[in-house]
Amino acid sequence: MSFVTAHVLDASAGRPATGVAVTLSDASGGVLAEAVTNDDGRVTDLGPDALEPGTYEVRFASGAHFAAQGVACFHPYVPVVFTVEAGQAHYHVPLLLSPFAYTTYRGS
Repeated sequence: MSFVTAHVLDASAGRPATGVAVTLSDASGGVLAEAVTNDDGRVTDLGPDALEPGTYEVRFASGAHFAAQGVACFHPYVPVVFTVEAGQAHYHVPLLLSPFAYTTYRGS
């Protein structure tokens, strides 16, 4: 398991969101890792084993996910910007997604 993991649940379908492209970037926009959610809507390998303290972004390609299902979507992507602090062992970024809304929090 990498330092950053993610999980996407499609609230409108009531199931995990499979095949969602997920990107981890640093504060300057440099891409550190790219992955796609598995059948359980999870990404367990997103980037390195550790990150320096600072600001990072996990971007979820929500628009492409819904377009593949023929569903209109308000958000072409969902950017989750967060701060990595020294001494932390892991960051989990869950996303509860629907075509017109989303919510996120720091998971465990």
